[in-house]
Amino acid sequence: MTKIRILLIRIDRIGDVVLTTAIPREIKNKFPDAFIAVMVRSYTKDIFINNPYVDEVIIADEYINCEKPEVLKYAAKLRNYKFTHSFLILPNEKLNYIIFLSGIKNRFGTGHKLYQFITGVKGLSRNKYNPLRHEADYCMDFARAIGVTTSNIDSEIYLSVIEKEKSKKLNLLLKKDNLSKKIIGIHTTSGNSAPNFIIKEYSILLNELLNEPDYIVCITDNKVPKELDNIDNVVYLNRNNNLRDTIVNLSAIDLLVCASTGPLHIAAALKIKSVSLFCPLTACSPKLWGPVGNKSIELIPDANYCAGNCPNDPKKCKYENGGIKIDTILQSINKLLMN
Repeated sequence: MTKIRILLIRIDRIGDVVLTTAIPREIKNKFPDAFIAVMVRSYTKDIFINNPYVDEVIIADEYINCEKPEVLKYAAKLRNYKFTHSFLILPNEKLNYIIFLSGIKNRFGTGHKLYQFITGVKGLSRNKYNPLRHEADYCMDFARAIGVTTSNIDSEIYLSVIEKEKSKKLNLLLKKDNLSKKIIGIHTTSGNSAPNFIIKEYSILLNELLNEPDYIVCITDNKVPKELDNIDNVVYLNRNNNLRDTIVNLSAIDLLVCASTGPLHIAAALKIKSVSLFCPLTACSPKLWGPVGNKSIELIPDANYCAGNCPNDPKKCKYENGGIKIDTILQSINKLLMN
């Protein structure tokens, strides 16, 4: 029997990539001798460091950015791997042709593009999101297409022994040996990818948390908004950090508050509790994009608020005028930390 050799490709953002981390695990559980390579952009590669189910990480940047005359060269590079299957989770025309020309026989993708039809891609339909499932579950359909049967879509990021020790030391340093204290991370930015508070609301939330003697308050953004910079008694955990250092530092906190963004999914993959802000629209619903694998509370405005305030563009929603109340976030934090 020919050994299964799989190329898993996910070239979008951090959270999207985290939500694919269950796929190699579930494939290896079914096919322990399979070879699995993941192709991701350079800025997301750290998500797969130390992953015991991934045999190789291929950087997608040069493949995506190559000129048309170079397509055959990059197809030849992939041909050397002798892949039997490819999973192109986000449609991309150039990669589609590179995969086709590399000779991979079993090519799976999503969407209904003409170039997919021309090259004989085996399409996996999301059925117009009806019924609505989680993004990680849709991704797992790629594994199911080759015979994997699973409902486990929990994301996982794996720390080395040294990284776990760094995380433990950071946790103790922040708590200053008062282990009863809880470290609360606040991630204030979302890359304009989802509904989010305005900075003023985060400032109010920070002040409320700073008044709690049992909390250590951190801002976890790599690039901190200037309005929130240099606040007394706030720890700036990830200022200018690379992704891997950010992952290690997030593993040291007890709970993260944020919008629907990459750090939310990193926290879930590390089993860190979370309180997150969402919207009832399908495109950014917690049923589709919520954290998986951790203890969490997802907050959405009530129907009456949305009926009168929805801008019909999730990226423009700021929950202003009481969409999600600070008190509700504080209550959610307390509830999670008590369990």
